[in-house]
Amino acid sequence: MAAPNSIDELYMLYMKDVYRYLLFLCHDHFTAEDIVQETFYRAYLYLDSYKGEKVKPWLFRVAHHALIDYKRKEKRSSPREAAFFGGLTDGITPELLLMRQEQRSELDNAVSALPEKQKQAMLLHDWHDLSYQECADIMGIGLSYYKVLLFRARQTLRRLNEGGTEHE
Repeated sequence: MAAPNSIDELYMLYMKDVYRYLLFLCHDHFTAEDIVQETFYRAYLYLDSYKGEKVKPWLFRVAHHALIDYKRKEKRSSPREAAFFGGLTDGITPELLLMRQEQRSELDNAVSALPEKQKQAMLLHDWHDLSYQECADIMGIGLSYYKVLLFRARQTLRRLNEGGTEHE
């Protein structure tokens, strides 16, 4: 058979053969698919240096070397017992993350509804951990007025929170 003109032709002609060869050797569909992709990637890289030998044996040799490389990498990575991964979790489940996101969204909406000065007072102290005096200085107001603004902002949020729980 004449040498194919492109990697597309190579792939169309020999992909199934290479896949069956690799599947027989590794006995895993997903691994075989991965190595087929690696085989044709390498074939693409070295298509220029192809020396006119028969294409199919050349591809099988490339596949064989890709399989050897895969097995070497597999040996270097040591699988862990399930207990190892259990110790890595921080207890945060997808459900808990979703609940936190919803709570954060509700809080953001409530804070957004505050008057501008109360919102700024709350953000500076409660979210950015600045002292009362630093916050008052940033806002350009007296310390006592700042404390009043912060108190009113917190009071409004408490009222909104209590009102939201009554309806549920």
